Amino acid sequence: MTTWITICETCKTGEIGPEGAPGAQLASQIEKAAQGRVKTRRHNCLMGCKTACNVTIQAAGKIGYTLGKFAPSPEDAAAIVDYAEMHQASDTGQVPFRQWPQGVKGHFITRHPALPDQDAS
Repeated sequence: MTTWITICETCKTGEIGPEGAPGAQLASQIEKAAQGRVKTRRHNCLMGCKTACNVTIQAAGKIGYTLGKFAPSPEDAAAIVDYAEMHQASDTGQVPFRQWPQGVKGHFITRHPALPDQDAS
C-alpha cells in the first residue's frame, strides 16, 4: 500500500519566509525529500495549531499517525520521510520504536486505527 504524507501547509507558528508560512516551507522540504519514495499532498489546515507544523502519515488498511512540533527544515523533512518509508514497508503501519528516526521521536500526537474493510459489519 502507498503511504501518504499529508502536510498542513497553513501552519503559521514561526517566521513567515519567502516560501510563505512555516507549514508551506515544511511542505516544500518534505516534497523535495520524498521524491520517488512516498507520496505527499498538501492540505489547508489539519486543525493542530497548538502543535504546528503538522503532518499525517497514513495508508489504506494501516494504522495512521499525526505528528507535529516540527521546524520547516531539511533535517525534519528527512526524518518525516524516513519514517513514512518505514510505515510503507510495514504490513500494519506500525514501526518498532527502536527503528524510528531520531527526528520523529517526541513528535507523535495521535494514532488513528485503520478503517475497517467496507465489507465488514
